Amino acid sequence: MTQQQRKELDELLRHGPLDLGGDVAAQRAIFHEMISSIPLPDDISSKRDELGGVPVVTVEIPGTEEEGAVVLYLHGGAYAIGSAADSVGLAADVCRRVGARAVSVDYRLAPEHPFPAALDDAVAVYRALLDDGVPHTKIAIVGESAGGGLAVATLVALANAGLPQPSSAVVFSPWADLTVSGASATGKADVDPVLTAEALRIRARDYLGDAPATPLSSPVLADLAGVAPLLIQVGSHEILLDDAVRLASRAADCDVPVELQVWPQVPHVFQAFAAMLDDADRALLAAAVFIKRNCWLADTR
Repeated sequence: MTQQQRKELDELLRHGPLDLGGDVAAQRAIFHEMISSIPLPDDISSKRDELGGVPVVTVEIPGTEEEGAVVLYLHGGAYAIGSAADSVGLAADVCRRVGARAVSVDYRLAPEHPFPAALDDAVAVYRALLDDGVPHTKIAIVGESAGGGLAVATLVALANAGLPQPSSAVVFSPWADLTVSGASATGKADVDPVLTAEALRIRARDYLGDAPATPLSSPVLADLAGVAPLLIQVGSHEILLDDAVRLASRAADCDVPVELQVWPQVPHVFQAFAAMLDDADRALLAAAVFIKRNCWLADTR
C-alpha cells in the first residue's frame, strides 16, 4: 500500500500546474488556488492577527492545548510564494499532533521584500510571543522548505541577539543552501517531481539580489553552536536532500542535539500529504514526539 501511495503522489505532483520558477504573481495565484481547493477539517479554526507588527494566522483545534505550547510556523514557497493562510492545513496537522496552537508567520515575500525581510519578521514574531508571556521553553519553531531554512536562520539570529532559544525546531525538506550547490541538486533531478535547481536559483536571486549567500540566508554556512535541538525530515526523492544532510552534519559539528530522518522514495514536503500517504502521517507523529519531548525537557534546563 505504501509503495502505491508513493507512486500516486509522484504522478499527482508531476502533473501539477505549479512552476516554482515562473512569473511570481501567476505562481502565487496558482499555489493559492491549489491549496484552497483542499477542504480543511471542520474543527480547525484560524484567525488573522498581528504580532510584533507582523501579520500572522493563529491556528487552533479545540481541546489540544494541554501542553501549553506554541508552534511558530514558517511556510514554504522559496521566499516568493505562499502565505500564512496557505499554510493552515499543514500547520494544523502539526499542532493537532503536538497539542498546541500554531502561529503561522505571514512574512514578507521577495522580490518585493528581499533578505533579510523574512528573517526580521520571524524574529519579531518570536520576540512578541516572549513579550506576551509565552515561555521560550514552550515554543517550537517548525518550517517547511524555504520556511525550514528560515527556521534555522531564525535560531541563529536569536542566538546572535542574545535571546533565549525555543525548546526545539523541526524542519521539513529545508532549503538551507541558496547557492543550490548540493550534489543532490543534480543527482536527484530525475526523481524529484516538484523542484528543479533552475527554479530555485531564480527564486534565490529574487531573495538575495546581487548579494552573496550568508549564514543567515543559507544556514548550512552558519555557526549553529547553542541553537535549539533540531529535527530534520527530508525525502530521498528530492533535490534538497543534500541540504538536509549537510545541515544535520553542521549541527552535529556544533554539538547541537540533532536528528536527521531521511524518508525513502517520498518527495519534497511529503508531510503535507498525510491524507493520502501513510509515511506523511508517521513523519508528523515523529515530529510531534520530538517537540513534546523537548518542551518537557526544556523545563528542567
